[in-house]
Amino acid sequence: GPAPGAGPLIRARGRFHTPRQLRALRPGVDQRPPTREIILHLTGNMERYIWGFNGRKFSESGPIRLRRNERVRFTLINDTMMEHPIHLHGLWSELENGQGAYRPYKHTLISQPGSRMSYLVTADVPGMWAYHCHLMLHMELGMFRTVIVS
Repeated sequence: GPAPGAGPLIRARGRFHTPRQLRALRPGVDQRPPTREIILHLTGNMERYIWGFNGRKFSESGPIRLRRNERVRFTLINDTMMEHPIHLHGLWSELENGQGAYRPYKHTLISQPGSRMSYLVTADVPGMWAYHCHLMLHMELGMFRTVIVS
């Protein structure tokens, strides 16, 4: 697959950057290491146009449960031939892109075809949160989960 950090260029201050070059202006608030990893394969079938996480659509999946203030690593493995902008409502995602304590905080992370990416989440806001591909048709056809922080 593509090299880590390969992907779309992001324009910042008149220059173009790859996701690997993004860097926060100050260190992140939570510097704890994650206590566990949640690995999700982005799956789909272009001919049947079905989308999901780990080969299952939303109706076949239960929620992802996080404990309040838990520090978790999400790893996305994109097994499809499309990019997927993945969005977790209510919580920040800290892209692990080689910037150490200066990981960029993102609301939506773009997973490139055939790629693997990871990011850290601190489950600091209790509630039931939507977690989905931001391509609305992919979301509607199954690439959607619920994250419950309790």
